[in-house]
Amino acid sequence: MSVYIQQYGSELSFTSDAWAILNPLELSIKSKIEKYGTPLRDWDISINYGIKTGCNDAFIIDGAKRAELIAADPKSDEIIRPILRGRDIKRYGYDFADKWLIALLPSRKYDINDFPAVKAWLESFGKKLDQSGSKYIDEQGQEQKCRKKTNNKWYETQDSIAYWNDFSKQKIAYREISDEMGACLIDDEYFLNNKCYIITGNIDLKPLVAYLNSNLFTQIVLQMVNTTGGKGADFIDKLHAPNLTANQVNKLGTLVEQIQVCQSNVLDEQIDQIIYEAFNLSLDEIDFLNKRKRSQ
Repeated sequence: MSVYIQQYGSELSFTSDAWAILNPLELSIKSKIEKYGTPLRDWDISINYGIKTGCNDAFIIDGAKRAELIAADPKSDEIIRPILRGRDIKRYGYDFADKWLIALLPSRKYDINDFPAVKAWLESFGKKLDQSGSKYIDEQGQEQKCRKKTNNKWYETQDSIAYWNDFSKQKIAYREISDEMGACLIDDEYFLNNKCYIITGNIDLKPLVAYLNSNLFTQIVLQMVNTTGGKGADFIDKLHAPNLTANQVNKLGTLVEQIQVCQSNVLDEQIDQIIYEAFNLSLDEIDFLNKRKRSQ
């Protein structure tokens, strides 16, 4: 088990869970996050990875190729879905770059012979799509490697994706963890690639996306995550999110709707203040977080 390290002058004190060097105010805020929050694993949500195709060149196409495949065989449209990549996910928003997924997911058990145009396109990649993990020599005499070994068919994506229907639901999307979450709420059907994660659930997701983008989350939670190396679904599952009053939920919902249309520092500050109140932060703790934000 790793440890948290709290530094008082030259003295160190230790508590359990993960490790980070924390000053007294940081440690106090962390304690309040755990005291006044509930771990996301106890929420009615699901957290999943984006799609791992094993060969994006074959399975992720642009709008022109999509149009070509549909023109050759209209049935192709049944298995081609819009997809967002990690680079397309922004804080409270996203940019659709006209990228499309050939969504031949193993869990859907498609027959490739039902989609002749798509079949011909995928066959053009040759042995590269085999899911055997073996090596082969290409037409240029160069050694290449097939996709990793699985029990899936050559024309299917690499992972089964039993949760495929979640991509049609309202969802929070976020990139692989960096200096900020950059999370956004997506209502429409979009698949996500393997540089993203999604959160779905039978709850109002607006307050959660507000928390993930908040200053408190950025300055305290992500600092610890980046120190300990946590990321992705495992990291999110262990987080404590605030227990909000009905009034706070409503206010955050309205603010998220507004900031999705027009991002502004004023809206950000209002969201931050609600999150601070939810965790019962003191004026000194709030001042500490705000000063750190202004210094960046």
